[in-house]
Amino acid sequence: MVIAAPSVDFDASRAWALSSEVSLRDEAFGALAYHHGTRRLVFLKSPELVTLVRALGSFDSVNDALDAHVDAPQRARYYAALAALQRSDLLRVR
Repeated sequence: MVIAAPSVDFDASRAWALSSEVSLRDEAFGALAYHHGTRRLVFLKSPELVTLVRALGSFDSVNDALDAHVDAPQRARYYAALAALQRSDLLRVR
């Protein structure tokens, strides 16, 4: 029997970072993210999102990273993208 790990809710007030099991390969559209543990391939569809994801580990919270990298009108879109990346196990809590 396989027991799934409990899901961690995405909380933008916490510090998150790209998982150490994930490699990013830059592409013209953004990047390909490959999770070596799950073998899952995810497309990051904008260079700005790639920059944000790479920078997450240097901020005390996702909110701080969003403040530094994303204009206010775009925040909800980037928050949703980061939450989806977390659900795909590409991001981890620091």
